[in-house]
Amino acid sequence: MKLQVPFLQLPLTFDASLLAAEIAALGEGPWRPHPQGFAGNSMLPLVASGGDPANESFAGEMSPTPELLRCPYLSQVIASLGATVGRSRLMRLSGHAEVTRHADQGYYWTERVRVHVPVVTQPTVRFECGDAAINMAAGECWIFDTWRQHRVLNDAVESRVHLVVDTVGGGRFWEHVARGRPHDAPRSGWPVQALAPEPGRIDAFPCERVNVPVVMTPWELNAHLGLLFNDLIAHPAAGPVRALSMRFARTWQGLWFEYGERDEGHAHYREALTQFVEAVRAPSQPLLLKNEIRWFAAMMTIIAKFAVTGATAGASTHAAQQRAIGDNA
Repeated sequence: MKLQVPFLQLPLTFDASLLAAEIAALGEGPWRPHPQGFAGNSMLPLVASGGDPANESFAGEMSPTPELLRCPYLSQVIASLGATVGRSRLMRLSGHAEVTRHADQGYYWTERVRVHVPVVTQPTVRFECGDAAINMAAGECWIFDTWRQHRVLNDAVESRVHLVVDTVGGGRFWEHVARGRPHDAPRSGWPVQALAPEPGRIDAFPCERVNVPVVMTPWELNAHLGLLFNDLIAHPAAGPVRALSMRFARTWQGLWFEYGERDEGHAHYREALTQFVEAVRAPSQPLLLKNEIRWFAAMMTIIAKFAVTGATAGASTHAAQQRAIGDNA
């Protein structure tokens, strides 16, 4: 999600040593290689589609995995965010490894923030986002602008482990955000709430049940087009591409009020989408977003691949297929 600042610390702190102990008790068995095979990166699913740790899809009803249900304080930490929770994991970065520079351009992350709670870390671990760089200390709670280019470097020998929660938020969550501290603001006098553990208690929290559209609504379509054009670097080709996009949006709105999500409308939606993609393919090639992503590539991953999905919305669990639809986080 695009934010106004590179990093924002939420006014919550957690007992990192207790979290680390719960994670250590799970053993090495539940850890998996990163789905995209990034060297030195591994993950342990905590909330997944159907509660299945082997299911890497970001579509479908999300539920806690068996591993999360063995970790009382970890469940309490997630519940304390006050958010509707999407796909979430523990992310481990081995010593002298990195998360290479990228921006999260996939459909799923345009409307989701990525919450980081460092569990095991070192003072030299560097998290870069745009022109800013920070060290997230153990037990802190951070969100950051995933739309900007970002990178993580662990130059220590020890591994770094973060709890990473993807979420659209919720009322209480955005209240935390409103009281948050930008990374370059003073800490003095800023109130923070520590979450005391409740031994043995597994906390429930709301999880996503709806996440990928059968047919994208015209309101969502317009929001995505707004993001792409508002973040565009000025170029003479922008005017014609904007006009083609607005014509497509009007066509889509007409189809929506005729068919909604009805099956009989899907062929008409796909025809309009195909015509739009072909119309903008050539003229949009010079267009570049401020986060260094090509306009056409971002449009394809955010809009074209999800505008009309039918009953198969986001069903893939294969890492290569997930990459193809923009799952590069």
